[in-house]
Formats: sequence, C-alpha cells, structure tokens
Amino acid sequence: QLQASGGGLVQAGGSLRLSCAASGRIRSIASMGWYRQATGKQRELVARITGGGITNYKDSVNSRFTISRDNAKNMVYLQMNSLKPEDTAVYYCNIYSDYYRMEFWGQGTEVTVSS
Repeated sequence: QLQASGGGLVQAGGSLRLSCAASGRIRSIASMGWYRQATGKQRELVARITGGGITNYKDSVNSRFTISRDNAKNMVYLQMNSLKPEDTAVYYCNIYSDYYRMEFWGQGTEVTVSS
C-alpha cells in the first residue's frame, strides 16, 4: 500500500530525500508522516503533515528536515539536510485514512550517516 524509497549511505553533513507513494486505493488520506527506528531503540515520530499542510517535527530534526506532500499524487516526502550519525535508522512512512479509520505503514528505507 505504501512504497518508500530514497534511503542510502551518506556522510555527515550530507542530504537525502525520502519519498513515499501511497496506493490510490487508500481513500481520504488525512495526515502523512515519517517515523524512524534505530537499532535497539523504539520507533519514533520524525515529522508529520496534516491534510491542511500543518507540520510538526521531532525537536532534534527541526530546521534540518522538511516534510511535504503532494495530494494529487498521494506522495509524501522528507528532505533531510545536515544529516548527523544519530539520524541513522530505518525510516518508515505512515498515513492515516479518515475513510478506513486506520494507519498504513510503508516497508521502511534505511538511512546510514557516516561520521
């Protein structure tokens, strides 16, 4: 239902752009977001964007990451700049559908930031 892409290996200070495509069969997408899970840690919210474009970010990524969405294409993006080794994790896209009243998760894309 969700297909994430764009992860990879990058040096500290570099940039990556994650993309996530939601199936057109998912109706009434409300909020869209990105979570991440580092090895040995719990999954955490990185950024979220509502249907009206209101965003919220994890404090440690604010001013470095930017979330955006294309409602016509059912896409959500995460532009990540000034990456740090502590950003290393598997990143998951997540959407909430008002129609189905449930969340959908992507398969995850791995981001590795070397020091």
